[in-house]
Amino acid sequence: MHANDAERLGVATAAYRRAMLTPFVAFPSSANTAPAPRHAGVDILAPRPAASPVVRFAPQATRDVTVLGPLAAFAVGGVTDLLINGEAGLWVDSGHGLRHEPDWMCPERSLRELAVRLIALGGRHIDEASPCVDVRLADGIRVHAVLPPVSSTGTLISIRLPNATRFSLETLASAGLCGAGSAAEAMVDRLRQAVHDRVNLLITGAAGSGKTTLLAALLAESPPDERIIAIEDVAELQIEHPHVVGLEARQANLEGAGRIAADSLLREALRMRPDRLVLGECRGAEIRELLAALNTGHDGGAGTLHANSLRDVPARIEALGALAGMSVESVARQTVSAIGLVLHLERHRGVRRLAEVGRFSLDDHDRLAVIAA
Repeated sequence: MHANDAERLGVATAAYRRAMLTPFVAFPSSANTAPAPRHAGVDILAPRPAASPVVRFAPQATRDVTVLGPLAAFAVGGVTDLLINGEAGLWVDSGHGLRHEPDWMCPERSLRELAVRLIALGGRHIDEASPCVDVRLADGIRVHAVLPPVSSTGTLISIRLPNATRFSLETLASAGLCGAGSAAEAMVDRLRQAVHDRVNLLITGAAGSGKTTLLAALLAESPPDERIIAIEDVAELQIEHPHVVGLEARQANLEGAGRIAADSLLREALRMRPDRLVLGECRGAEIRELLAALNTGHDGGAGTLHANSLRDVPARIEALGALAGMSVESVARQTVSAIGLVLHLERHRGVRRLAEVGRFSLDDHDRLAVIAA
C-alpha cells in the first residue's frame, strides 16, 4: 500500500471510530427535538423539547424516528422522504409532492456532522475517500448521504421512511391502486390468483411509485406453509407472512474487503430451500442469477425493476443482462420463460396506481418485447 493511501486510510478509520464512540448530542435519548425558528445563530443540531417523535399511523403501527435526531420532528404523519440540499434547506414529501420546510436551517459544518453520525449509526463511515454512502437505520429507515466535493451544493442527505403499516392487497385496492368499481375488483382477483398459481411476477415503475409496497402485499397472499426468501440491497420489504427470511447485501469495509453482493446472496438463497425467491430490486448483474433460478423450477418468485413505462422494461432488462455478460438473445429467451406477468406502477400528483399489466414475448428479431395482458 502506498504511504499516502495508508495515511488516508488511517485518518478515515480514526474518524469513523470517533463518530461511533462520541455521544450523539443531537440525538438525545430522553429529550425530543423540534424544528428551530428560522433566524440567525440557531444551531439545528441542538436538542429541544417537542412532541414524541414516535409516529403513529394506526393503533398497532408505530415507527420510531428518534434516530433521526433533529429531523425527527419533520418525520410525522405520512411523510415518506426527507431531502436536505446543503444550506439550501429541507424538502419533505408526504405523498403530495415535495414541499420546502421554512423552519429548517442548518449550517454546512453542522450538516456534515449530521451526515457523518447518521451514517455511523448505520455501521459505516463517510468522508472524502468514501463521499457517497447508503445505510439502513432502525425500523428500515434508509439514509443516503453525499459530501462535497462530489456534491457541488454542499452536504446532501436523502432519507426514505418506510410506512409503519403493512398494507394488504384489499387496502391498496380501496385506496385506488387498481382503479375503481368492478374493474378494481377484477384486478384484485387476478393478482391474487396469479400469486396462488405461483406466477413469477416483475413489478416495475419509477422511484416512489409503490413497487415495494405492492410486492409486500402480494407476497402476503402466499400460503402460510411456504418459505419466502427475500434478497435486498437495503432491507425494506415488510411482509405480513409467518415464514419470511431476509438477506441483505453488504458493502465493502474501510479496507475494501467484506463485500457481499446481491448475486452472491441469490446463489446462497438457492441452498436455503426457498418456496418463493424474491429479489427486492434488480439493478445489476444479479439479473442473471434471478433468471436462471426462475427458469429451474423456482416458481412463485418476484422482483422489482425501475422503469419509466411498460414499453421501456425490455430495454432495462437488456441493459442489466449486458452487465452480467449475457447476449441480447439469451436475455430475451430467459426472460420470456422466467417472468409470467409484469405489473407497471405510476405515481401522478401523489396518487399511485397500477397503470399497465403486460407479459413478455419475442419479436420478429428474437428481441425481448412486452405486450399488454
